Amino acid sequence: MCGIAGLACFPGVRPDPALLQAMSDALVHRGPNGAGALDAEHAALRHRRLSILDLEGGAQPLSDGAIALVANGEIYNDPALRKSLPDVRFQTGSDCESPLYLWPKFRAQYTHHLRGMYAIALLEQRGPEYELVLSRDPFGIKPLYYASYSGGIAFASEPRALLAAGIVPRQARPQARDQLLQAQFTTGAETIFPGIKRLLPGETLRIAGGHIVERLHQSALPALRPNVMTEEKALQELNRALLDSVSAHERADVPFGLFLSGGIDSAAILAAMARLDCGRPLAWTARFDAGDVDESAEAKRLAQAVGAQHRVLTIDEKMVWQDLPKIVAAIDDPAADYAIIPTWFLARAAREQATVILSGEGGDELFAGYGRYRRAMRPWWRGGRAPYRRGMFDGLGVLRRAGAWRDGLSMGRNASKLRAAQTLDIAEWLPNDLLLKLDRCLMAHSLEGRTPLLDPVVAEVAWNLPDDLKIRNGQGKYLLRRWLQDALPEARPFAPKQGFTVPIGAWIAAQGEPLGTLVAAQPCIAEIADPARVKALFRHAASRKQRHAAWALLFYALWHRLHIENISDQGDVFETLSASASSSRRNSCITI
Repeated sequence: MCGIAGLACFPGVRPDPALLQAMSDALVHRGPNGAGALDAEHAALRHRRLSILDLEGGAQPLSDGAIALVANGEIYNDPALRKSLPDVRFQTGSDCESPLYLWPKFRAQYTHHLRGMYAIALLEQRGPEYELVLSRDPFGIKPLYYASYSGGIAFASEPRALLAAGIVPRQARPQARDQLLQAQFTTGAETIFPGIKRLLPGETLRIAGGHIVERLHQSALPALRPNVMTEEKALQELNRALLDSVSAHERADVPFGLFLSGGIDSAAILAAMARLDCGRPLAWTARFDAGDVDESAEAKRLAQAVGAQHRVLTIDEKMVWQDLPKIVAAIDDPAADYAIIPTWFLARAAREQATVILSGEGGDELFAGYGRYRRAMRPWWRGGRAPYRRGMFDGLGVLRRAGAWRDGLSMGRNASKLRAAQTLDIAEWLPNDLLLKLDRCLMAHSLEGRTPLLDPVVAEVAWNLPDDLKIRNGQGKYLLRRWLQDALPEARPFAPKQGFTVPIGAWIAAQGEPLGTLVAAQPCIAEIADPARVKALFRHAASRKQRHAAWALLFYALWHRLHIENISDQGDVFETLSASASSSRRNSCITI
């Protein structure tokens, strides 16, 4: 797991060392174990390394003559790829070396042979000319961003690197801001920063002479098979796929563990680890000092059932107000999901013992766990509706305007209602909220996150399940629950689950008067919302609708202070919101 950056320049333009250094410095948290560089006449690569495999010999950039590579991620089928390339003399034990030799053979289709999570930059030099190829894994587990500038195109693992180099101005795009507030994430290739684009999940860009010359796309979802699986056959296929995936995701030369909740997804990963006889895996669970939901007892029971080493982390209100600016500072591409709070604290705790964490992201999307999927399947006269029909601020009268926030959130029509809803989430919600949250919160602590449920062999099974093996008797994830019932009956997979809820509403309401006053006074909030209604919203944040909206405004106010106004994240919430402009980070931008 690493951070990558670089420049692809126009003819006659040489890479700017100051820009490259600024981008590399901004990504040091992603790779504290080493820094690598390659400078060509009109292009350059930078790499920050977090050592996971081949700790001694896997430094990047990797090169083979005229071709060089920097990568962020893990290629899980690297052992098989090495066997398929018998004439290649591999230089390292790094799993990221195999794409270097796939490129000459398959060119822009080389990613079709990769199983893993990755953001890759390949540079091929042909005398004074060059081609730079940027690729992102099909689920979008690993991030990659790019922007045009006066010298060509710059790319980096996080927007903060492009901002720190002064490649784009610190501004917020209104349409993306409206979408963030209403849906808690932003969609598509355009980010909230004007000029910074995301490489889409499964996208490969070919760049020559500082210009994009070709875009290709690889789908995360397999083609549907014509046969209909029986439940018994589906269970056999799912068992094979889960064990295969978890086994591949455990491959590391450093300690690894698991984020364990009381839910189905992490319990399934734990059960697969137990079946694979992984010894005594490390597991971490978060609990809160407030609220009605506490999964730690359930998680402890599961850990004891398989002999896992279990750690419980209690998060209280004081910790949140003290560290929330640092948490929001990590989420440069904003996602106003308050699950960032436990994820960030769990990552900080886990980093003391591990470098790799397995997590259950993707289970709800592939196996149909969300209640919105069940609603999407109902006819309208029974309360059926498509996902994302209502925003977090609808009906509250707080925002001055709603904006066209639903753009990018339309369900497709060439599938069943269930598959259409799943496809929308896999394309947008998953990479732009859940996976972004996992990547930034873990990488803030130099920790690698792996998602075994988001694997091609698992997707092949899950996507081909008939609807009644996904949703049955009003419960989603039927087949995964059925597998877990056999693999780890202590998980009680068919018992009602409460869901993992952060008591952010109670915490905000307890500080409603000072918080509401500070948030309402922010120019970025006053521009879009009525200050009196904002203050009232924070006073009533303990109720469900108001809770989500108050959190969204608090998140956005902090995010704007940290990423647009460039205020330091060293104070607590109250200090950050009341800080003067003189508290801005100094010398963080280079003028170009």
